[in-house]
Amino acid sequence: MLELLKSISRIGDQLLPKNPYKSFISKYPAFQQTHHIDELRSNDFKRLDEQEHTYLDFTGGQLFGESQVRKHHDFLCNTILGNPHSINPSSALAEEHIQATRRKVLDYFNAHDDYICVFTSNASAALKIIGECYPFDQQSRLLMTFDNHNSVNGIREFARKKNCPFSYSPLTNELRINEEQLNLELSRRGLNKLFAFPAQSNVSGVKHDLSWISKAQEQGWDVLLDAAAFVPSDELDLQVYQPEFVSLSFYKIFGYPTGLGALLIKKTAYDKLQKPSFAGGTITIVSVQGDGHYLEKQAARFEEGTVNYLDIPAIKFGLEYIEAIGISNIKNRVNSLTGYLVDKLTRLRHANGKPLIEIYGPRNMKGRGGTIALNFFDPDGVMHDFLSLEQQAFERNISIRTGCFCNPGIDETNHQLKADKLKAYFNKEGQKDYFDLIEFIGQKRGAVRVSIGYVTNFNDLETFLLFCKTFLNKKVAL
Repeated sequence: MLELLKSISRIGDQLLPKNPYKSFISKYPAFQQTHHIDELRSNDFKRLDEQEHTYLDFTGGQLFGESQVRKHHDFLCNTILGNPHSINPSSALAEEHIQATRRKVLDYFNAHDDYICVFTSNASAALKIIGECYPFDQQSRLLMTFDNHNSVNGIREFARKKNCPFSYSPLTNELRINEEQLNLELSRRGLNKLFAFPAQSNVSGVKHDLSWISKAQEQGWDVLLDAAAFVPSDELDLQVYQPEFVSLSFYKIFGYPTGLGALLIKKTAYDKLQKPSFAGGTITIVSVQGDGHYLEKQAARFEEGTVNYLDIPAIKFGLEYIEAIGISNIKNRVNSLTGYLVDKLTRLRHANGKPLIEIYGPRNMKGRGGTIALNFFDPDGVMHDFLSLEQQAFERNISIRTGCFCNPGIDETNHQLKADKLKAYFNKEGQKDYFDLIEFIGQKRGAVRVSIGYVTNFNDLETFLLFCKTFLNKKVAL
């Protein structure tokens, strides 16, 4: 009976914490320096509270402020912009705003005159340019970390078609780069060598050490840095770290507009990219009968067709919006909230003492951002179905994300999937998909992803924690 009472007491403490905000502030006092963001939320993001929506999918997509849209709307309604591939007044004005935005992007990342900014439809399109244009051949090498988005993983198919060897460097149990293995991979020889890794994982939130950029370069590698998950809440200074290529999506930073990204190309690496074809806007001259063409220089070489000249000016407005908030304030706020949530999630335990939640990756704030990958387990250690979890969150108006998040290397590491089983699956004939793979290997995979942004507040976390607690002592139906 005494043990039962102790168990009930433990559960009660989890369900009814005493003054949680006071406890939070005592541990993260710097959070109080971000109260201006709470005021911003109440004005520019009031739809969140009006609709009682708990949005925790910021790695999936940042939310935009209402004033961003109004500013862009007013700009469009008072400006006459035309297709920039001309010198008429509307075209010239469009080109002026495109170039001003290009300069703003480079200034934001402190790129000076060392980089060229190529506008793309998103980070994936930026990465595809590298896949198409990097000089892969039998003497070259492509190296990736297990932790990479599929838009990076897809580059291997360009390498494969040119008979270029490629390899992956594994991770530690904490989902960080395995230093010994990566140093071994970087020591390999090759004529043109490309190393691709993310500044921050889009799944685990791990911030990989950016010193790998210079370490790789010292051994003759060009570096492709996927910055899409990193730059929404941290500073990327391209005078401190100078990868040859950087990919990013702007909606991940400030929410609006979608459908625009960039590839930043270091000028010293520009001529290494060999464009295999041409399209409208990418050439200075082309002939049907003469069977020849001459490619544009600078960004235009890679910006196929007409760029999104109506929405590109909104990028400048978005970056100014973030600058007004302050990237250091954003980082502080995201770190404070993430630290609190990680701590609370790891403390949730069933009456028998077993943990409710397993977090994949760091369980502290050392070298991590605001993305948390996790799974729920019942008192017997059986994993809850994450699709069912997402549906139950949906019913509570909570936006989280589940699945493998376009990052199979992380998922294979988390669930310790074996290479021989995976190769056997892909060697079998027939249509393949996620559920078919699960059935074939006889093992669950995937996770729940919770991600924090600058407009997240303390109440959002408490709402999610209350949702988590509904699974305490609940068994999975077998």
